[in-house]
Amino acid sequence: MTQTLILASQSPFRRMLMESAGLSFQAIAADIDERAIEAELAHLAPSPSEVALHLAEAKASDVARRHPGHLVIGSDQTLSLDDRVFHKPRDLKDAKEHLRALSGRTHALNSAIALSLSGKTEWRHVSTAWLTMRSLSDGFIERHLARVGDKALSSVGAYQLEGEGIQLFEKIEGDYFTIIGLPMLPLLAQLRKMGAIDA
Repeated sequence: MTQTLILASQSPFRRMLMESAGLSFQAIAADIDERAIEAELAHLAPSPSEVALHLAEAKASDVARRHPGHLVIGSDQTLSLDDRVFHKPRDLKDAKEHLRALSGRTHALNSAIALSLSGKTEWRHVSTAWLTMRSLSDGFIERHLARVGDKALSSVGAYQLEGEGIQLFEKIEGDYFTIIGLPMLPLLAQLRKMGAIDA
């Protein structure tokens, strides 16, 4: 391995994916203001995929500048419905509105990765998964949120597919890694290409 790998995240799910793949790495959270970065990009009218890429690059670059010589993996995910980009719900009332908006429709999860070395972006990639939510009644949404509680506030879509959130869907197109937020196959291919892991 030519560089020490750093994952610019404290997400337990992303760490789990890296560990399960047998990668040796450190996990160090990035210190960025995501909403401020999005506001700076607003005049460019970026697509949801471009927003995810910018945020992944910002995370990777922030950590890479603090740890020169280490290859840093930054990642971010946006949930988009048409042109609307969703953020994590503030409370259960907000979560209910998220689920109402997504009910009966197909939304996109745009998962971006960036690799940075000493603050310079060496590679970037985005994968998209498409999720179709079944039509949900207000009563079902309220009962569902009562069961899952504050867990609904930990994800952008107010659901967790690895738990009861799977009951909300009728169709999912895309791989598991993209849905979790770290597209592993393109990442591993690039790390091998760069000599960062055993080829």
